[in-house]
Amino acid sequence: MSCSCLVIHLDLYWKHSSLPCLLWVSDVVSIIFGLFFSFAGLFGKSQEDGDSQLLEPLLKVSDNQNSGEDGQTSSVNGEKTIIPYANANLFSIFTFSWMGPLLGLGNKRTLDLDDLPQLADCDSANVVFARFRNKLEYDGNGDQVSTLKLVKALILLMWKEILWTALLSIVCTLASYVGPYLIDAFVQYLNSPHQLKHKGYGLVFIFFLSKLIRCLSERHLFFKLRNMAIRVRAALFSIIYKKGLKLSSQSKQDHTSGENINLMSVDVERISFFSWYLHDIWRVPVQIVLALLVLYKSLGIASLVAFIVTMILMLANVPLEKLQENFQGELMGSKDQRMKVTSEALRNMRILKLQGWEMKFLAKIIKLRNFETRWLKKLIYSSALTAFVYSSAPMFISMITFGFCIIMGIPLQSGKILSALATFEILQVPIYSLPDTISMTVQTKVSLDRIALFLCLDDLHPNIVQQFPRDGGDIAVEIVKGNFSWNLHSLNFTLNDLNFPVSHGMRVAVCGFVGSGKSSLLSCIMGEVPKVSGIIQLNGTKAYVAQSPWIQSGKIVDNILFGKKMDKDRYEMVLEACSLKKDLELCAFGDQTIIGERGVNLSGGQKQRIQIARALYHDADIYLFDDPFSAVDAQTGIHLFKECLLGILGSKTVIYVTHQIEFLPSADLILIMRDEKITQAGKYEEILSSGTDFMELVGAHKKALADLNFVESGATLDNLNNGEEDRNMLSSKKSIQDDEETEPKKKLLESEGQLVQEEKREMGEVGLSIYWKYITAVYKGAFVPLILLAQILFQLLLIFSSFWIVLSTPILKDMRPHITRSTLIFVYVALILGSSLCALIRSMLIVTVGYKTATLLFNKMHLRIFHAPISFFDSTPSGRILNRASIDQSAVDNSIPRQIEELLISVIGFIGTIAVMSHVAWQMLIVFIPMTVTCIWYQQYYKSTARELSRLAGVCQAPIIQHFAESSLGSATIRCFDQEERFMKTNLKLVDGFSRPKFYFSGAMEWLCFRMDMLASVTYAVSLVFFILMPKGVLSPGVVGLAVTYGLDFSLHGVVWDLNRVENIIISVERILQYTCIPSEPLLLVDENKPGCEWPSQGKIDIVDLQVRYAPHLPLVLRGIKCTFPGGMKIGIVGRTGSGKSTLVQTLFRMLEPTTGQISLDDINISKIGLHDLRSRLSIIPQDPTMFEGTLRSNLDPLEEYTDEQIWEALDRCQLGDEVKKKEGKLDFAVTENGENWSMGQRQLVCLGRVLLKKSKVLVLDEATASVDTATDYLIQQTLKQHFSRSTVITIAHRITSILNIDMVLLLDYGLVLEYDSPAKLLENKSSSFAKLVREYTQRCSS
Repeated sequence: MSCSCLVIHLDLYWKHSSLPCLLWVSDVVSIIFGLFFSFAGLFGKSQEDGDSQLLEPLLKVSDNQNSGEDGQTSSVNGEKTIIPYANANLFSIFTFSWMGPLLGLGNKRTLDLDDLPQLADCDSANVVFARFRNKLEYDGNGDQVSTLKLVKALILLMWKEILWTALLSIVCTLASYVGPYLIDAFVQYLNSPHQLKHKGYGLVFIFFLSKLIRCLSERHLFFKLRNMAIRVRAALFSIIYKKGLKLSSQSKQDHTSGENINLMSVDVERISFFSWYLHDIWRVPVQIVLALLVLYKSLGIASLVAFIVTMILMLANVPLEKLQENFQGELMGSKDQRMKVTSEALRNMRILKLQGWEMKFLAKIIKLRNFETRWLKKLIYSSALTAFVYSSAPMFISMITFGFCIIMGIPLQSGKILSALATFEILQVPIYSLPDTISMTVQTKVSLDRIALFLCLDDLHPNIVQQFPRDGGDIAVEIVKGNFSWNLHSLNFTLNDLNFPVSHGMRVAVCGFVGSGKSSLLSCIMGEVPKVSGIIQLNGTKAYVAQSPWIQSGKIVDNILFGKKMDKDRYEMVLEACSLKKDLELCAFGDQTIIGERGVNLSGGQKQRIQIARALYHDADIYLFDDPFSAVDAQTGIHLFKECLLGILGSKTVIYVTHQIEFLPSADLILIMRDEKITQAGKYEEILSSGTDFMELVGAHKKALADLNFVESGATLDNLNNGEEDRNMLSSKKSIQDDEETEPKKKLLESEGQLVQEEKREMGEVGLSIYWKYITAVYKGAFVPLILLAQILFQLLLIFSSFWIVLSTPILKDMRPHITRSTLIFVYVALILGSSLCALIRSMLIVTVGYKTATLLFNKMHLRIFHAPISFFDSTPSGRILNRASIDQSAVDNSIPRQIEELLISVIGFIGTIAVMSHVAWQMLIVFIPMTVTCIWYQQYYKSTARELSRLAGVCQAPIIQHFAESSLGSATIRCFDQEERFMKTNLKLVDGFSRPKFYFSGAMEWLCFRMDMLASVTYAVSLVFFILMPKGVLSPGVVGLAVTYGLDFSLHGVVWDLNRVENIIISVERILQYTCIPSEPLLLVDENKPGCEWPSQGKIDIVDLQVRYAPHLPLVLRGIKCTFPGGMKIGIVGRTGSGKSTLVQTLFRMLEPTTGQISLDDINISKIGLHDLRSRLSIIPQDPTMFEGTLRSNLDPLEEYTDEQIWEALDRCQLGDEVKKKEGKLDFAVTENGENWSMGQRQLVCLGRVLLKKSKVLVLDEATASVDTATDYLIQQTLKQHFSRSTVITIAHRITSILNIDMVLLLDYGLVLEYDSPAKLLENKSSSFAKLVREYTQRCSS
């Protein structure tokens, strides 16, 4: 308001007469005091800190409690840290000097996250989330979240910031129109015969003051807008994470992890970025109105023509908006699909490589990407076209307006034209930003709709399970008339008519055939399955061990403690009971060893034992075990059962699902399940005497044990004692586990540190090679000179058009023009159209090159990722890869071409401005050169800090997404252990870790821009003083006025801003290029050594002096194995910890390459042929059964090589035919993500179906029947025996019974062949290691 009064008074003074001196003083004083009070209010912290203190108790997750009444310190891990921004004085806040210490540190060395000060409490995620949740008033049940409600909550959360930024935006807008308003007066002053110096200096002061006010308001406006984005991001990250912890199983199936990752990575980022465009919605019309008022003063009625043309252009937005909304929605939908498949492929990369399917999945991703790029092309080309139209709009408006003046005879004078040109220049900003605003509004609405839809998904109902009162008697668990269904809309119940009570201290065993509902029963007790009818009641706390192990990324000790305080005695007892002590001794870091994502550096047995340890340490009242013993070998399983279930949990209520018959006699109650019902219940002897279903299971077990009778009958008391001694000796020699990969992996850790390292972050400047690779990626950079030429021509034609119209028009009304009006307008129109054409060519070329480069980088990165060795996936969390495939790829698709275009416009425009001003008076270079040098020095000082802050932000975002994905997978476990609050706290801590580099990057950017703006303002003021001091007649007033007009926007900060944005966003290219240099596996196909179609025809495997190590500097794992597997023989591989069983199998599939020696298959050295040729001819049933989202058909036959008849035949053979025939759609029955709608046993049978279809001559079974009941296991063994009678079958088994009917046993010990003979011969020799293993197993089963 004060600024406006000053401008009005100046205009009155100029037109009429002198005004009282007191009036001038009051104007200046009111401006100074107005700014002071505005900024004092703007940066006052006390009220917000009061709010934050008030709101903190709403969410008890504050790491950063407010440790002082003034809110200027924050407590982190018990230590007080100073927050520079909160402690800064008013001058420091005005000038951003509070960033000085951090910039100084960043200039000396590379910054780390620990170098960054904490955020003020009002900016911390826990306070922001508490306030946002309060505004949203969302409890997940009754009141659904709509897009409108979400927007309202965000506005209420940020209303203070919105008001302050609106005020700053108004001040900035008004200040920007002072220059165009006064240019005519300045030209008239220069042309005046009697120049009064104080009037000139007064004008210079007003020009300088307006630039100063604009500088201050713009800098703090941008800083506040970025802070708004940080808070919005924190609020949305937190609400999405919290919702993800509460989702029901049905909701998870409807909304897959790929879509959820996009919500966190793309949609949240887009909504937070909308803060930049928030005020453009109202500011653009205000700027247009102000511009038209200035034009009316200069051109009169011609301004109405400008207004009409502007309105026409604005009305054209309606169809464009609809078009872009459609494109954006389709683009995001196709991106979700791609990310879903990518996420699934990364999760299951090991099985893809073993089966030779990785290229099929890569082709699927490329196909989805091609579909996505169809919408991407439409979006970016339409955006480029609209950007061209609106960037050229000011030129078209000026052309039509001046043409109207010529036609109507309105006199054109240099001063008025310059005022109009300056106004058109300012008008270019709102009109140019209008398509961006429309596009961002559309994109933000799409993202808000998607998040609102996610927040509307059904939660797990909190009251499914009723809690008994603490003194609720002897009952621990009771279900009365319970009917449950995973899908409430389905007519078929998941579990029918459940009725059973469980008393405190009881051991309840649940067994039954595959798919009978055993796991669902445990899920019911946890409250995970929606209840249709009945009552389920619990008395006490519960702990859960899932069938598929869920292990968190992080330290082993943290996985076991799982949020509870360390009790050393109990911890040691639990480690001993779970046989984990010896495993930890093998680790260089002990229990501090970091586990990779999904436990990649642990065996299946280790993961399961850590899960059990977690449950035991929790010391709950009720324990739920979902067949955890199937993942461990027989000896370990029995040890765990005795030490854990019968020992530590002897007085606890334990409900355990098992397929091992030997664990049933110890149960107080056995529940037999079939067809989603409990068909029998009672003690072991009772059910055994009743016959029926139970006899099938027990009968199969007894039949398998019958083969061991001669061992049992031949065992005397002495033999038993010897066996016990042998067992103890063996147990003491090695820890009980099942995966020999562990030892070499742990040694790898010992040599090189933890397996999962911090994400690689490039240091120092972004190399010029990155830019060079980007711009020369397509057509070898041939379009780059054309783009440069187009922009240079655009700028030259624009300058020529301005010079032409200024020099061709008189300064005063009564002066005659030099040329005719028609010539004036014709040449001007030609120059404007030429300039516009160059702009169109530039935009289209940049978009084309950007799109093709993005496609090339995408294909290159994905090809490298899918060709990478399995060790890369073991040590790289999928969040890092997904980050590059989503966020970084999105930046390369959309942002980088646009940012490069803006940088090009800024640089050429700045050079053009200097050229115009220097052309008027070359002496100005004396001022420009030191100013430019100073700006470059500032930029160099700032650059290293800003670059590292940007990289830190990139690195700190992946853990948020990874933690979210990990928590979603383990939500049932998290809920069962009541750990939601702790996981929420971790999420908030990660969000703060991401917000800190973002906040200080914003401060660093404004620190630089403020100083550059101040230098530019001083330089501009000096140039104006120079023009005033020049003798009259030396310079043309019109040309000087043109220089002043161009100088209004003179500042190097625009160039530096765009340069730094390009440097920061080009990091996305740098990160993608990192993954285009991943070492590859050997060739998939070797044409000169391609085996014949019938190979292998016999299945004979020769292993000759095989030596294998996991890395060049590590010891050998296989130490010279030499043996032959005759074709068609059944080979069983046994051995204890570190013996090399799985290493041998991995070497057969060339997941590892031999150091020396070789493996020959049918006399062909497998190292000489292509990987795909090898893996496609072998079959494997892995320990962890894997199914992919899609249909049953696509899971059985992903390469589409077999007919329906062949698939049905395979299903019948693997005991799934009848089950599938009941399903809707049969072979096209939908399989959800991770195969969640199939039981673990059914998934294992599907894996069996795959190998039955493939009919390979070599089949590897890696504990293939671990997840099925004994009866089904027996049927599978018979199926394999029948259909693979002529194939070489290699079995790694935990059940000794699985390998008794085989031809040869290979017993490995520490990478050497200890024994290799038929089972009969080995059992005859009572002192053989194999005989000892069998004897141990039978003794334990008997006991």
